[in-house]
Amino acid sequence: MAVEDGEAIGYVVCRVDEPCVWVESLFVKKERRRGGVASALFAKAEELAASYGGDMVYNYVHPNKDGMIAFLRKSGYSVLNLIEIRKPYAGEKLSTKIRVHQNEFDY
Repeated sequence: MAVEDGEAIGYVVCRVDEPCVWVESLFVKKERRRGGVASALFAKAEELAASYGGDMVYNYVHPNKDGMIAFLRKSGYSVLNLIEIRKPYAGEKLSTKIRVHQNEFDY
């Protein structure tokens, strides 16, 4: 948790599947964004990974979370090796196709 003047301004939630550390959630209050808080929190997650012998954390990020993707790229992360596959929700209209390697998925 990031705290300033007694106020919580952000947090990171990690799941440890030794030796892997997954960042499941990273949040910074809107008015405190772009000030290094997320970078400091993410660095703590990387420190946690290092304590288990790893040199990176794994990240869950939805493909439409452009801000988080940009943040991760700036932090040196760019490899996609996990996708979520699910059935469409009842009545859900999917209008985009995403290609991952030789597979195409509705999105």
